[in-house]
Amino acid sequence: MPVNAFKWKHFAGEIILLNVRWYLKYALSYKNLEEIMTERGMIVDHKTIMRWVHQYSPEIEKKIRRHLRQTNNPWGVDETYIKVKGKWKYFYRAVDSNGDTIDFMLSAKRNRKAANRFFKKALGSNHNQMPRVITVDKNPAYLPVIDKLNSLESLG
Repeated sequence: MPVNAFKWKHFAGEIILLNVRWYLKYALSYKNLEEIMTERGMIVDHKTIMRWVHQYSPEIEKKIRRHLRQTNNPWGVDETYIKVKGKWKYFYRAVDSNGDTIDFMLSAKRNRKAANRFFKKALGSNHNQMPRVITVDKNPAYLPVIDKLNSLESLG
């Protein structure tokens, strides 16, 4: 992170990055992180943590992408609806069997095109391989995309 990335912030950069990392790595909510920080004597609102995640996670992703280790099977894929800078977006996320985040993506739409873009992004990384099993939620856009991936895998 650039030195001035935390300029004008009320908290030290280490605290901000710790919260962002915990949110991305573990299945914690913003409220969970707020409680954890309160237990450690820091009063941080969950919405502040959410803003930190939105602001710093893309930069963290760029920095760590090349250092990630190989993922394992199976994958779990889902999406949720979150507000980013006042607009609702879909937050796509894939996790491995250990609960480690494989990849994530924000999208304005929840359709086949977005699902296809997400899988291309997740599988395009050097540390990811085509999983043997993918568990998805009830989003109907996933099935055609996964079928297409399977047919490409069988051709290769």
